[in-house]
Amino acid sequence: MTRPPILNPEESYSFSRYAELTFDPEDILAELGFNLEKADLQLPQFAGHLDCTDLKKRLEQDILYVDLTSQTARREVLIAPTLLEICRLSRTRLKIHYPVLVNNFLQGIIDYCVISQNNLLVVEAKNADLSRGFTQLAVELIALDRWITLDVPILYGSVTAGDIWNFGLLQRDRKSVVQDINLYRSPADLEELLRILMGVIQS
Repeated sequence: MTRPPILNPEESYSFSRYAELTFDPEDILAELGFNLEKADLQLPQFAGHLDCTDLKKRLEQDILYVDLTSQTARREVLIAPTLLEICRLSRTRLKIHYPVLVNNFLQGIIDYCVISQNNLLVVEAKNADLSRGFTQLAVELIALDRWITLDVPILYGSVTAGDIWNFGLLQRDRKSVVQDINLYRSPADLEELLRILMGVIQS
């Protein structure tokens, strides 16, 4: 079955615009040459000693004093401190508002990006709608598949509202994006979340 194209070749599409499209995510990704799957992902996890007591206590205290209704508040109170913690532990740099330009369909600003010698992690901050946010994340991973020179078979990403994290990955050889069916809470599941973030960076 053939259908008219979703993306207009005469227009430019930023990453954030994909979160606003009402088309099926599978159809959007198919137009970019990738397929979309869902699975119970067995994500890499850091197995060493990890003490997240101070960070968890700080997050639990901070959310008592800040209204988290805005995306900016969630970024500054929940997301940035979590990513800075894993960057500090892994001695990896955190890129914030990282610009990428591949072509008119693959361009924009990535909220957070961690590029280590071993892997890459993209984090997209969203207010509430993680489903549409994952479509944007998937497109960002597709863009980075062509943007970076890192020789790894899998690129990892997560879309988060700060208190909820949903992971996904891009399998470069299969041209496939896989969305994890599991969700991780912060600060409730903070240690498991940090172990996954660390595991991704060091895998």
